[in-house]
Amino acid sequence: MVMLFKRSTKPNTRQLKKYNRIVASINALEAKYQAMSDGELQQMTTIFKEQVNKGIKIEKIIPDAFAVVREASKRVLSMRHFDVQLLGGLVLAEGNIAEMPTGEGKTLVSSLSAYVRALEGKGVHIITVNEYLAKRDFDQIGQIHRFLGLTVGLNLPLMLSDEKQQAYQADITYGVGTEFGFDYLRDNMAPTLQEKVQRPYHYAIIDEVDSVLIDEAKTPLIVAGKMKANADLHKIASMLALRFVEDEDYEYDDETKATSLTDKGIEKVEKAFGVDNLYELEHQTLYHYVIMALRARVMFIRDVDYIVKDDKIMLVDMFTGRTLDGRTLSDGLHQALEAKEKVEITEENKAQAQITIQNFFRMYPLLSGMTGTAKTQQTEFREVYGMDVIEVPTNHPKARVDLVDRVFQTTHQKYTIVAEEVAKRHQTGQPVLIGTTSILQSEAVATYLKEKELNFQLLNAKSMNEEVYLISQAGQLNQITVATNMAGRGTDIVLGDGVAELGGLHVIGTEKHENRRIDNQLRGRSGRQGDPGSSQFIIALEDDMFKRFAKEDVEKFEKKMKTDKFGEITNKEIHELTERTQRIVEGSHFSMREYNLKLDDVINEQRKIVYDLRNRVLAGNENFELVQSMVRDAADYVISETLPEHEDIQLIHLAAIKQDLQQLLGETINIPDQLSKRKEIDLAIEPYLESISSFIALSQNDEKVNRTVQLVMQPQIDSMWVKHLESMAHLKEGIGLRSYQQEDPMRIYQKEGLELFAMNFQNLRYLIASEILGFLRNLANQEKG
Repeated sequence: MVMLFKRSTKPNTRQLKKYNRIVASINALEAKYQAMSDGELQQMTTIFKEQVNKGIKIEKIIPDAFAVVREASKRVLSMRHFDVQLLGGLVLAEGNIAEMPTGEGKTLVSSLSAYVRALEGKGVHIITVNEYLAKRDFDQIGQIHRFLGLTVGLNLPLMLSDEKQQAYQADITYGVGTEFGFDYLRDNMAPTLQEKVQRPYHYAIIDEVDSVLIDEAKTPLIVAGKMKANADLHKIASMLALRFVEDEDYEYDDETKATSLTDKGIEKVEKAFGVDNLYELEHQTLYHYVIMALRARVMFIRDVDYIVKDDKIMLVDMFTGRTLDGRTLSDGLHQALEAKEKVEITEENKAQAQITIQNFFRMYPLLSGMTGTAKTQQTEFREVYGMDVIEVPTNHPKARVDLVDRVFQTTHQKYTIVAEEVAKRHQTGQPVLIGTTSILQSEAVATYLKEKELNFQLLNAKSMNEEVYLISQAGQLNQITVATNMAGRGTDIVLGDGVAELGGLHVIGTEKHENRRIDNQLRGRSGRQGDPGSSQFIIALEDDMFKRFAKEDVEKFEKKMKTDKFGEITNKEIHELTERTQRIVEGSHFSMREYNLKLDDVINEQRKIVYDLRNRVLAGNENFELVQSMVRDAADYVISETLPEHEDIQLIHLAAIKQDLQQLLGETINIPDQLSKRKEIDLAIEPYLESISSFIALSQNDEKVNRTVQLVMQPQIDSMWVKHLESMAHLKEGIGLRSYQQEDPMRIYQKEGLELFAMNFQNLRYLIASEILGFLRNLANQEKG
């Protein structure tokens, strides 16, 4: 990784001082580039590229390159970068996170560092949170780069392979983060190298970086193949799950969402299905169906985590409130939800490739990002991704007023006051945006507003097509908008005529989110670019966050709680309770992401080995050497598996080795009966292995044979990997049970996962070696015949 500047551990202000000096030199160059014709300005790209090719460091080029982009932006978009936007560009160029409030023009900031890194000719990826933003930025910001002679690509789902290849070959490629990750997985399932679409990673800029790298990081990216589900078993398991009693048959941790059967629950399952021991290997599938049915029942709430539309289960993104079109849960969990809701049970998704968001983005040598809210998560960004969070000053001083939270005893009291507050502000014409944490909550708010006979726009997963337009209109006179906290993120809310005089947009949060960042993002909808505005949270002790994470604390607090006639809590300590609860939740979520990352780190090492082998096979340059190596490994495996660990070598062991090697190598093997040491056995079979190596080498110049060898090896590797992922998923399901035996689940997973992989990888080598040797012998016999 080339570092443009030395990473500094000094405070934010000292880093900004350094950047300000560079900004001064960029400003000093403005007149020079202003005087150039379009042709002369465009020629600068060629000059910069030549300088990079000669080995001149990027940081030497940055002042001129930034000045060129600023001038191009003025000519093409009539937009001139503010000094704070230049600061943001410098933060990105270093591989860090620029924290810039909403409305500070983060999109224009990315044009600077994207241009600089694109000069290296290795590709720049600009990641957005949705397709709308990717298309918008490709069309708008892409104009600057195209004017300066760079190519710009757009990577979207459902594009054809050649369209994706073209997008990735561009100097700068826009797209949604998950699609880049899915393309990586699909590339490692491609039957030929020519069908891959990506090239090696170089540099990425992630817009709304906290949303992509933190919020979405709880769910791994999975490419799944369809397999027929056992619908009857799903239905029976679902009916059985309905009979389970919490804390008697199963335990459910509301904080971590962990679900497990108790001994009594296990007995109930064994009795229902007539089996003696649920944890025996032959009953592993049965256990899997039951635990999925239980999770579907207790972990997933209708109209919060999913909706039922046209007799189909549609998942809901808890952060945006949007439905995740085409996305289904894997491993039979989606079918368990279908059984729960009594809709048609679809085919199951069986994981064929998977990776966590963290491990995918850590493959980029240099990563950077922008957001309005990252400081609360700065430790995680540094530890997991190696990025520091730098707070960039605003172009205009913030004029928004953030009012003190109002906390009520019940949700009814809360919503009553929310409706009254909206009605009061609506009388003056001031626009109000009401933020909710779920679809259910947004519909509850709507009910109270209707009682006040207020006209409003309701945004949730059921009206996502109009989302961007409706959010953009939220600052207009008399407008009332109800939305999930993250709806339309990245969309500017511009104040209508006369709204500034009324105090600007007023934002009401109806529940504290499980992460302070999301609360800050909601507040940030108001007061963009120095506009006036205000925000306030109106919450209740009955809110989900308090119920899940602060049950005991709330019970203690209620003993000394004082309220007014409206049910509003007057104790000052209530604000401390709210903040403490949010910190607990953030810590819990961080632990969960950390745990999932550790689990994936085990698979990640295995994935690298398998994908590396697969790529070498597809390249086809060393397939015969690989086969020769696999034959030796397979022979070594046969001997190691047959010989006893703590006993003397007997004739029965030698006979078994001889028989297995004859089956593998396809020729008669002679091992003297008097051999008593492993070393002697290795020496005895060495001539046979040498002979096989020579036999394999005879075919290595035959292109047709090479292609056939490749066609044998690649499906075997893919099949082994799919089976291994399934084994690892079942291992992960079972390790929680071991914690009852005072064992560390993570240590068990690492140890047994390694053993599983070693066994599966050895079996793979054996299968490939025996199949290809059989093919080569048949070919040789045909030629003799």
